[in-house]
Parts: sequence; C-alpha cells; structure tokens
Amino acid sequence: MTPVKQAAQDFLSHKRIAVTGVSRSPKDHGANVVYTRLRDRGYTVFAVNPNADSVEGDQCFRDLASVPGGVDGVVIATSPANAGPTMRECVDLGIPRVWMHRGPGVGSVSDDAAAYGREHGVQVIAGGCPLMFDPTADTGHKIMRRLGVGHMPKEV
Repeated sequence: MTPVKQAAQDFLSHKRIAVTGVSRSPKDHGANVVYTRLRDRGYTVFAVNPNADSVEGDQCFRDLASVPGGVDGVVIATSPANAGPTMRECVDLGIPRVWMHRGPGVGSVSDDAAAYGREHGVQVIAGGCPLMFDPTADTGHKIMRRLGVGHMPKEV
C-alpha cells in the first residue's frame, strides 16, 4: 500500500486532470471548487458533465473519451452511483490515477468502483479532496484534512 500523502503528491504532480460532475450552477459545488482551483494553479483541467456545453467559462466535455489528448488523472466528484461507470471508463481509457472526492457530505466514494479500479491497476484515492494537499491546498482544506473531514484514507 502507498501512503496517501505520497499518492496525493503523485496525483498532483501530473498536470492534465479531468474533473467529473462539474455543475452548470456552481454555487460552492465541490467539483467546481476543485476544478477552478486546479485551473488557477496552472493545471490543464477538463470539466466533464454530459449535460453541459460549458462550465466556469470553459468548454465542458460529455465524457472522458471526448477530452482531446487524454488525461493523467480524474477527480470523480459525482454521486457514488455514477462513480462505477466513470471508473470503468477510466480503466477502458487507461487512465492511471483516480481521486474519488469526498468532503463533509456523502461524496463520490463507491467501494465497488474503487475495488474495480484497483483490480485493473488504477491508483485510487477514495476520499478526501485534492485541495487538502500542496500545491493546491488552502488553510481551510488543510484544517479539514487534520480534522478528518472527507474520510481521507491513510493508505491507498
């Protein structure tokens, strides 16, 4: 097993990241917060939502296969029910890293989807938020990490 801090550093060391579940009406939506922070920190980030043409002023893609040039990692920020199909798409496309977002609420973690990804060689972080780690972290997210918000695993 890999310590989560090491897995997070690996995930965030890659600059082409897709975020699924980005909303057309962002108002503090977790996926949108992750998306804009990654974008603002210099990542080449791709919004994925099958029901939107644009979000946060950027082009939105209907699925991961539609992202030109592919991605190095995916942040799943949808309901847990949608995590399984997304994980299968990641496996089919050969995407090696997936972060299943979870904040104070239910989040996007699906144990079945995480197991499927791991069985197929995907490094899966099932819980927490990429914004809890540098270089994308802020004070609030660091505090949430210390308090255990988002059920951040110790190892992946």
